[in-house]
Amino acid sequence: MSTTRQPRSGSLQFWPRKRAKKFLPSVNWDAFSGKNIKGFIAYKAGMKSAYVKDNTANSMTKDKRMIIPVTILECPTMKIFSVRFYKNGIVANEVLNENLDKELKSKLKLPKTKGKKIEDIKDYEDVRVIAYSQVKKSGLKKTPDLIEIGLNGSLEEKLKFIKENLNKEISIFDVFEKNQLVDVRGLTKGKGFSGPVKRFGISLKGHKSEKGQRRPGSLGPWHPARVTFRAPQAGQLGMFTRIIYNNKIINMGKGEIKDIKNFGNINSDYIVLRGSIQGSAKRQLILTAPLRKTKKQEKKTFEFIELR
Repeated sequence: MSTTRQPRSGSLQFWPRKRAKKFLPSVNWDAFSGKNIKGFIAYKAGMKSAYVKDNTANSMTKDKRMIIPVTILECPTMKIFSVRFYKNGIVANEVLNENLDKELKSKLKLPKTKGKKIEDIKDYEDVRVIAYSQVKKSGLKKTPDLIEIGLNGSLEEKLKFIKENLNKEISIFDVFEKNQLVDVRGLTKGKGFSGPVKRFGISLKGHKSEKGQRRPGSLGPWHPARVTFRAPQAGQLGMFTRIIYNNKIINMGKGEIKDIKNFGNINSDYIVLRGSIQGSAKRQLILTAPLRKTKKQEKKTFEFIELR
């Protein structure tokens, strides 16, 4: 009988397996291109089925109508909270928007003293903005989510965009288009304390096993005389930062969808993405341009007909 071999279970790419510190993850904005602003804050509403017509070239279902699973994300408008100026890779100056919404004073900690103006900053290498979502329009909650977002173009183009949109609302329609690919960054569902079978996918031991079925047969060798982090053990599962690449935007619209399970009605802008997205309902997410788009996903086009 041949020797049975079983490779270790669970990926070491994601380590340590513990809860994320914040809901909206940090993004390396230097790796992206796109329109004026490189990202957008969205909220997961839920999943539905979409009735579409496949217009993908050379597809086996070309010109046929089909039903595909989709995820609906509500995307209330964003506004600029402050402007950050970078020098040598660190924040050199930050200018707060003087015309912020009055409600923000009770929801966020604002500096008491007024800082410099944008025109006063001279020595810098990069400019980014701190944007906040006007989530109150959606009816989910009152406290907005803040995130630093990179801008596209030269320094002059970035400053021009900031001055033009400093007191304006930025819509999802200004950032993304229909049938475009997007990456979705956010946290997965939290599942709490889980055993090694569910957490790492190890196989069950025999039913006559003396020390339990749902645990590893060995935690490691005698020497080194310690348990390494590679041993699959029970612990936290979920609430991990994950990225789903190359999601196709099937449709975009404004407040027309009602009675979504665990969410309610959509009261502001929304987009419909093909497939599933990480996280529970009402989870905040970051939408960005595709980091590594593929030709296979990019050429897929669907003509949206209706939601079911």
